[in-house]
Amino acid sequence: MNRILSLQQKLINKPFGKAIFSRMLAAYAPYFKTIKPRVVELKHNYHKCSMKKRPAVHNHLKTVHAIACCNLCEFTAGICMEASIPKHRRWIPVGMEVAYVAKAKTDLVAECDLSNVDWETTDMVTCHVPVKDTQGQVVVEAFIKMKVSDKKKK
Repeated sequence: MNRILSLQQKLINKPFGKAIFSRMLAAYAPYFKTIKPRVVELKHNYHKCSMKKRPAVHNHLKTVHAIACCNLCEFTAGICMEASIPKHRRWIPVGMEVAYVAKAKTDLVAECDLSNVDWETTDMVTCHVPVKDTQGQVVVEAFIKMKVSDKKKK
């Protein structure tokens, strides 16, 4: 089991364990902390997370800012990659295409499903990350390209 999934197992049944786990993951890249993402579900090849609509992530229309939505997409895809990739491989984002489909007027949920990835042979993974509002409407859709390679031998 990889280190992120092991950490989740250690914390999941502790008081406030899920919240602590979410905060720890957001600390991987400090800008993720600005959106306060919450892990809803995380397992090998799948990640679902949420974020609250709050003034700190608003734009001038008092909806969730487009870049806050992009942060949610990158967090969702990155944690899914990290929880899924074999120990001898590594990844790095190399591109992101985002469509702002509708105004984000509510709390948001993002998902990334990598169940069709062959981790041993792939050199590029496209993470599809739809972001939905509380009514289930897609408000943002991202396609994040991740370059995958073997780790250098030490």
